Amino acid sequence: MDINARFGLEFNPFLKNSREILVETKAYQEAVFRLNYLAKTRGFGLLTGGPGKGKTTVIRNWTASLNPSLFSVAYTSLSTLTVQEFYRNLAAELGLQPVYRKSDNFRIIQAEITRLTMEKRRTPVIVLDEASYISSGVLNDLKLLFNFEMDSRDRAVVLLSGLSQLNTTLRLGVHEPLRQRLVMNYHLEGLSKEEGREYLSAKLRGAGCHQPVFEDAAIEALLNAADGVPRLINKIANAALLAAHSQNLNLVSADTLMLALNDCELG
Repeated sequence: MDINARFGLEFNPFLKNSREILVETKAYQEAVFRLNYLAKTRGFGLLTGGPGKGKTTVIRNWTASLNPSLFSVAYTSLSTLTVQEFYRNLAAELGLQPVYRKSDNFRIIQAEITRLTMEKRRTPVIVLDEASYISSGVLNDLKLLFNFEMDSRDRAVVLLSGLSQLNTTLRLGVHEPLRQRLVMNYHLEGLSKEEGREYLSAKLRGAGCHQPVFEDAAIEALLNAADGVPRLINKIANAALLAAHSQNLNLVSADTLMLALNDCELG
């Protein structure tokens, strides 16, 4: 008997590379509501949250929901990019051929944004992910890159996403002009105990499970250890299933859950 058959699963819903089961928590719904507002108003937005809180899930599903005839999405990761690399990367994501000089990339990026908005009637959505350690050079250039002379409104959506310290960076005096341009700023909090239970149940239901898998005490221990972080809930739940399966158990007990926590180095 394989592990999925033991627990009545069509697939393991806690593995990253399995089919995604979207659980729309209150925080998720609020984030999407604010992102939709950003899409309508255009301008700069900020989405922050601790590791594993679901920022990538929110962004991925939100951008996928945008009408491609009205929006054009470009994604770039800023974690280690220099200013020059940022320009080249963004140009490529917009479908352009990057050039050598920063000033030339600046020009072709602005021209493409103008073409999309004026000719194609599509709003560019620029997602700058992993922006927690974004350089001051890139931040300074963002204000210039998305500022169009004589324009009374923004032409693009620019979403910065990263860990909580991104807020701290933007509070520095040198970045005050950019912070003042934020039209959306949302911080993803962790799940409450009640939401954590529903998250776990929804994952199991989504994988076709119709039988008890975790004892109540095991669920309580799992949620205490995960502390409201969806990524940790998935990690611990997966480890618990493996531990129970290795013991030929059809139900994850609190003792088995504690073994799983040790495997995850969270005990």
